[in-house]
Amino acid sequence: MAYRILIVEDSPAEADVLRGHLDRYAAERGLSFAVTVLSSAVEFVNASHPADLIFMDIDLPGINGMEAAQILRGYDEQTPLVFVTNLAQYAIKGYQVDALDFMVKPVQYDDFSLRMDRAMRMVRRTSKGTVSIPTPDGIRVVRLEDVLYIDIVKHDLHYHLAGEPNPLRVRGTITKVAEELAEKGFLKIAASCVINMAQVARIRATSVVMSDGTELFFSRSQRKAALERLTAYVGRSA
Repeated sequence: MAYRILIVEDSPAEADVLRGHLDRYAAERGLSFAVTVLSSAVEFVNASHPADLIFMDIDLPGINGMEAAQILRGYDEQTPLVFVTNLAQYAIKGYQVDALDFMVKPVQYDDFSLRMDRAMRMVRRTSKGTVSIPTPDGIRVVRLEDVLYIDIVKHDLHYHLAGEPNPLRVRGTITKVAEELAEKGFLKIAASCVINMAQVARIRATSVVMSDGTELFFSRSQRKAALERLTAYVGRSA
C-alpha cells in the first residue's frame, strides 16, 4: 500500500528536503509513499487532492497555510496535518485546526523521523477507517463505519451513508471499490452493489437487509460465495 503524502510548499528547495526525508524514512521503514507537491495554498483549496498525510507550510503566497488548514477542516476533520514552517510563533494556532504536529525549518532528519513515527501511527488509524470522496464542495472524508452500501448507476458510484437521505456520488467502478474495501469489511453481493457487512441487520436466502431497512439482493453468480463470507464474518463478530 502506498500512503498518499501531500506537501504544500512554495519553495522547491524546501519541498525537496521534505521529499528526501520521506524517501529515506520509507526506505528505512519498508514503506511506500506517493508524494505530491503543490506550490500554493490556492492550488490546494481549488482542487481535489486526497491524502493520507499533509505537510503544510504556513508562509505561503495568497492564502496562507493556516487559512488553507481552516478551509480543509471545514470538510475534512480526519486527515492528519503537519505544519512545516519557519514561523514558530504560529505553533499554538496550529492546535485550532487540529494540527498533529509542527516542524520548524530547517527540518533535520533525526527530528523528522521521530515525528513521522507519531504521524504514521495516526495515518494508519485514519486510513483504515475512512474513505475520501470528491464532492462539488471539496473532498468529503467519510468514516467507513457510516457507509451502508455502495451501488452504481450508469457510471456513478453512490455511497449510501447512515443517517443521510441522499447518497454521495462520484465517478468510478464497482470492481475497483470492491477490491479496495475487501479487507475492510465490505462485500460485493452483485455486479452493481458492495455492502458494509457491519451494517447488515438481517440475512435472507436471496438478500440482505441493511440497518436502515434497505433490502439488497444477491446476484445468482455472487450468492453462494457472498453468503459464505458473510456468514463467516457474522460468526467472527459474534
